[in-house]
Amino acid sequence: MVLETLNPMHYNITSLVPDTMPVATVPILILMCFLFLMWNHEDTSSIPGPGYCMGIGPLISHGRFLWMGVGNACNYYNKTYGEFVRVWISGEETFIISK
Repeated sequence: MVLETLNPMHYNITSLVPDTMPVATVPILILMCFLFLMWNHEDTSSIPGPGYCMGIGPLISHGRFLWMGVGNACNYYNKTYGEFVRVWISGEETFIISK
């Protein structure tokens, strides 16, 4: 009798979850997505450079500086975006000015 009450197949799991659970989950998920987008939103800058894109842009920019070195990475960004470029190095916004 004790083994029968401990058997998980004995209980109907769907009867334990109330019917309102999926109805309440959808607005919470929508609210969390909205808050996530607001938290990651950055105002677009008039200065050219790689985009922020939820923090991926700074990671790629910093990785390029580590991989190519400062001189080659600066030359790459100057050829791609022009003489005045905004990039991220170690998570800090950095401006490259060259001619």
